Amino acid sequence: MSVGVLAHLFGSLPYKELAPKVAESGFSHVQLALWKGISDVDFSKPGNLSPGLANAIGEQFDKYGVSISVLGCYVHLFERDEQLRRANVNRFKELLRYAKYFGAPMVAAETGRNEGGDYTDRDWSVMKATLEELVEEAEKWGVFVGLEAANDHLIGTAPELARMLGEVPSSNIGVVIDPGNLLTSSNFARQDEVIEQAFELLGDRIIAAHAKDRMLLGSGELATVTAGLGQMNYELYMKLLNQYKPHVHIIMEEAKEHQMAESKAYIDGIRARV
Repeated sequence: MSVGVLAHLFGSLPYKELAPKVAESGFSHVQLALWKGISDVDFSKPGNLSPGLANAIGEQFDKYGVSISVLGCYVHLFERDEQLRRANVNRFKELLRYAKYFGAPMVAAETGRNEGGDYTDRDWSVMKATLEELVEEAEKWGVFVGLEAANDHLIGTAPELARMLGEVPSSNIGVVIDPGNLLTSSNFARQDEVIEQAFELLGDRIIAAHAKDRMLLGSGELATVTAGLGQMNYELYMKLLNQYKPHVHIIMEEAKEHQMAESKAYIDGIRARV
């Protein structure tokens, strides 16, 4: 297991500047969301990608010893406005087609979130149909769709993600595990149970892992902080990650540049012990 980072934590930069900046900070791989991390190409809509452009970006990172472990495409995948949903699906499918030219084995996403947590059976059906379409594209190109459960999203728990994996049975769907996204103020006191359940249900499908931390404030609010600055049981997380998926890529989230070295050392230190 090696610790990488979300590329856009360094801001939105020309890709020839972004790659060395990542390397200088000590990371050997990134999760790259094109329209968040790269400023000198317009990725706001599908159509600009080509094998040449994807190769150029991938080769620039490779030049500095950085691989692109994940392409991020965090868009609303069951959007009730069909025109918007179609646009989001097309963006995702374009990344699936070109992922191999970046050197990336997967395109990752959360399902999407409705304000107020308003979800219906139809939302689930639309999400399932969307995933089936994305999987068909992924299977053509030999890449993975990485699906991540996130609190307050349509798929917000490990059991919900396990259910969707059962309903869309493709080996080209993998799990991006992030216990921080499964924790809430109401279940934080039994976080070990939540983390263990996630690995029991999803462990054999994990293809990448996210690293952030959570902290229960005096107000009762559950804050999101940099890994190592919160109260999440990282010993358990890293132990299970090593047990189920040794050498899986870990991607740091929720960190300012000045926090990255210390947070990476924290994660690496725990990994070395468990």
